[in-house]
Amino acid sequence: MALTTYTELKTSIGDWLNRTDLTSAIPDFISLAEAQMERQLRTRQMITRSSANFSTEYGAVPSDFLETKSLKLTGTNPVTPLVFQTIDALDDLARQYSAASRPKYFGIVGGQIRLVPAPDATYATELVYYAKLTKLSASVSTNFLLESSPDIYLYGSLLQAAPYLQDDARIPVWSNLYDRALTDVQTADDRGSTTGGAMAARARSFG
Repeated sequence: MALTTYTELKTSIGDWLNRTDLTSAIPDFISLAEAQMERQLRTRQMITRSSANFSTEYGAVPSDFLETKSLKLTGTNPVTPLVFQTIDALDDLARQYSAASRPKYFGIVGGQIRLVPAPDATYATELVYYAKLTKLSASVSTNFLLESSPDIYLYGSLLQAAPYLQDDARIPVWSNLYDRALTDVQTADDRGSTTGGAMAARARSFG
């Protein structure tokens, strides 16, 4: 059968498990698989852009933020890329740059972006980052990953189902298939990122 929608995925999971009594549990298997995918997968389709104005040292990251790629001041001439630093390094730099001025560095502190030095005015910024997956649900029938790599979703969900069903013997099987599918997608994406062609990223606002 086709495997391109949330409904089809749920049906396929039940078929592979040869069970008809898991209607309420299968959505949990899918959600747990998505959580694991987000911890492991980083592809170009997950990259997006957000803009925000910063006038203070701290600002919130986007609600779908996973991992940063870059942050730059877009209102300066020329555009100014900021240098990523660890939390400890930012503390040291903040002591060095105690006066408010144009930010030079940034880091992620919990759910916030920290700029050092603290801004002396309002600065327009653009954050490029890896975003969370658009989660499948009754109202979201598909996303880019299910459309392009349904095997990741299927094997990932089956892997999450095994402990629930106390089927420990199947864990290595589903784990190997899931890991192979995940590695293949990541390898193909890494290879594609080094070849020609322009990449378009989604844009939104944050902060």
